[in-house]
Amino acid sequence: MRVVDVAHLTKVYGHRLNRVTALNDLSFHIEAGEFVGIMGPSGAGKSTLLNMIATIDQPTSGKLTVAGKELTALRDSEAAAYRREDLGFIFQAFNLVPDLTVADNITLPQTFVPPLPKDLDQRLMHFANLLGLVPLLKRYPEQLSLGQRQRVAAARAMIGHPDLILADEPTGSLDSMAATELLQYLAKLNLEEDVTIMMVTHDAFTASFCNRIIFIRDGAYFAEVTRRSSRQAFFNSIIDMEATINGGDRRGPIDPH
Repeated sequence: MRVVDVAHLTKVYGHRLNRVTALNDLSFHIEAGEFVGIMGPSGAGKSTLLNMIATIDQPTSGKLTVAGKELTALRDSEAAAYRREDLGFIFQAFNLVPDLTVADNITLPQTFVPPLPKDLDQRLMHFANLLGLVPLLKRYPEQLSLGQRQRVAAARAMIGHPDLILADEPTGSLDSMAATELLQYLAKLNLEEDVTIMMVTHDAFTASFCNRIIFIRDGAYFAEVTRRSSRQAFFNSIIDMEATINGGDRRGPIDPH
């Protein structure tokens, strides 16, 4: 089943001489259970694409369907319900509420519209276990490392069992050890929970934890690579494709862990 279906998506800003084409007839799809990375040079249209999927922005033309919903056809109330029920967000900046405990930050999205799910406590403990957060549930964000904060954000994104997780540069604020730990947890969630993840990143190491990478350039589909063997081989394929887009050869060994 397709969770994301992007069909001839175009977004143009401005008019006449000031026209800027952010997305240019972009088409691709993501199947249920995939862990897909979106990569491309700065200005390729990655942020515009995310804003479209989050219903923050609307396309000039084309069709965008997520979890069976054609997004341009949604009314405001339907778009709000779609964001609440069908999407989970992991941001580079974490966006945790400093005055709430880890447990309350994780369950916060489920408190906006009553009634509370009857199994909310079970969901909390399930994802806290999966993400190694059980000893931290009573702490506050300022008492956590950056990597722990991002794992809290990942649990918060999962708590509503969304159809799609959007991860926007989730390792951008983390050191290499914390980034690796988070990516291992995301890969575990993808495998064990069969959750569909779409992650925007500029980093080949981060992308190597995905199963497939879609490259866009100048707002259009450019190419894709799929993992078929080791992560090292996949990493090298990603680097090769980046070299094709940007020029140069940056291949090298990655940390196997």
